[in-house]
Amino acid sequence: MSFTTQVKEEVMQTSQPSYSELSAFIKMSGSLGLSGQGLTLSVTTQNAKIARYIYGLFEDLFEVTPDLSYHYKSNLKKNRVYTVLISQAVEAILADLRLADSFFGEAQGISPDIIADERKARDYLRGAFLATGSVTHPETGKYQLEIASVYADHATDLAQLLRLFMLDAKILERKKGTITYLQKAEDIIDFLIVIGAMSCMEEYESVKLMREARNDINRASNAEAANIAKTVTASMKTIDNIIRLRDNQVFEGLSSDLQQIANLRIAHPDYSLAQLGALLNPPLSKSGVNHRLRKLNQLAKEI
Repeated sequence: MSFTTQVKEEVMQTSQPSYSELSAFIKMSGSLGLSGQGLTLSVTTQNAKIARYIYGLFEDLFEVTPDLSYHYKSNLKKNRVYTVLISQAVEAILADLRLADSFFGEAQGISPDIIADERKARDYLRGAFLATGSVTHPETGKYQLEIASVYADHATDLAQLLRLFMLDAKILERKKGTITYLQKAEDIIDFLIVIGAMSCMEEYESVKLMREARNDINRASNAEAANIAKTVTASMKTIDNIIRLRDNQVFEGLSSDLQQIANLRIAHPDYSLAQLGALLNPPLSKSGVNHRLRKLNQLAKEI
């Protein structure tokens, strides 16, 4: 089961029937038609559980009995498309949901009364995500939540709804419509809270924190390995210079301090400057050790 499906199933299990939620389904996945009996309203989805959920919303909110059917998409995947069809009281339903202008006028956005009401906004966002939303699992390393809209006006209003909850929503034009999306993990976590997917939110946050901790450990390990490699490279260069001093009978004429640090460097090529300094008696600071090693390198260079 994908994480998107997991979130949607939790939302359907925990939510209460809402006019604003049904409004989102119709706005994003609905279409009007004509039959011998008059106007019809159909809402489509590729998810059987969501189809049954929409069916239940019509029953609970308007006491109508929809028809539920499915057909196969004409492509190689042969995906099922489920249709919830209303053939009675369609005009009254559209009027109650304030959606008449969406089909008979030019209103392609979201009703202002939903934007102005936090509870209705939550319900609408829940329906919008159930209709066309998707979210990547944080384990993939990509934080992305998207809701697809046919019209740019609707996507813009959807972003406005998300911003009511302090979410950094953005919109992007695509060939088949416009998406409203979130790209910050913290925003996605807050969105899951807004739509009531608390268990999925806890899983998302837990995986995110675990992944970030693992990345921090990897970065620390890589940095440590890089530092060790850098230390060894510098150490081998100094050791080569010390050998050069010995081969040219210069080493014996050095001060005891320089001879001591030279012998320690040869004995411990992987030690850091601080570790070398701790071996001396009395101990020497990193800058002091570095000064002596630089002196050795300079003397070798002058030969």
